[in-house]
Amino acid sequence: MKNACSEHVSDCVRTLPGAGAQAVAHAARELAGLVSSPFDPGLPAQVDARARELAPELGEVFAPPGAAGAAVISGLVLDNADLGPTPQDWSHAGVRSLSADIAMMLLARCAGVPFGWQGQQAGRIVNNVVPAAGHEDEQTGASSATLLAPHTEDAFHPRRANMLLLGCMRNPDLVATTLSSVRQVQLDEAHRRLLAAPTLPILPDISYGAVPDTGAAPTVSTLWDGPQGPTLRYDPAYTPLPRARAEFRAAYEALTTELERVSYTVALEAGQLLLVDNDVAVHGRVPFTARYDGTDRWLKRVNLRLPQRLRDPAEAAEDGYGQKLVEPYAAAPGRRPSPRPHPALVGAR
Repeated sequence: MKNACSEHVSDCVRTLPGAGAQAVAHAARELAGLVSSPFDPGLPAQVDARARELAPELGEVFAPPGAAGAAVISGLVLDNADLGPTPQDWSHAGVRSLSADIAMMLLARCAGVPFGWQGQQAGRIVNNVVPAAGHEDEQTGASSATLLAPHTEDAFHPRRANMLLLGCMRNPDLVATTLSSVRQVQLDEAHRRLLAAPTLPILPDISYGAVPDTGAAPTVSTLWDGPQGPTLRYDPAYTPLPRARAEFRAAYEALTTELERVSYTVALEAGQLLLVDNDVAVHGRVPFTARYDGTDRWLKRVNLRLPQRLRDPAEAAEDGYGQKLVEPYAAAPGRRPSPRPHPALVGAR
């Protein structure tokens, strides 16, 4: 496993231009003074308007990553005093970090269309990823003591994010995120054919609470060739592999082995962002010991849709286990900023 993104590929380290970063911080502080919470109904329109102003300068920084499936972006302006201590769990992240939430929304809107989930973190568009006491060994973002297995975010759902934007508020112990790209694995054709056939379901993770009984769980493809190249839908912790025949399990194990072989780590520092292509890369996290003293690792996460990117039409028949999206920006898709391709990524796959 490599130690840094820059050692893995050359195009996955980017920087917010200084004037743009300051403009985001200024706009976030200004908007935070006009609203009382991230749920304010007028906030999306305000974010849209500011993002349109920022997109010409920042849009290319948030172009989808290349073959590595992820890019580190430096330059997010943070005020540690404004943030306050790392919350004890996501529900304790109050309005004190509202300006940071708005900054994440502004940047996310330069990259695509942000959305949330009704069943996760009370429908927040910006989620807080922090260790929570009593959840140390779970396969969720609230864990700490266990390895968070590499996975596609919300792999169970047909409308899962195309990209994720993770913003590091605090990470004094340099706890690393793990990443692997399906576009760097080597598999034989027999394994690829097996993984392309819808064989097993992927179940929702426990952060969504009790899953409603919506009938038979749909089987899904694990790996297939999309218009831009190999595409992955992978979450072994929530895939009932024992149900499958031996040859499929062998193909899945070969994929897992390859993802481990090409894995690399990124230890984000405060003020850095990680842009992950959720159709290409799987991500996880190494174990760490949480202190629960207000100084632990704290990330903010935004799910992003790219309207121009299409998925397998067969996924449209899935009901997503009853999980519904929160889409405050979906009503006006024509107003979405249109970032230019990042020069380093033109022609890269």
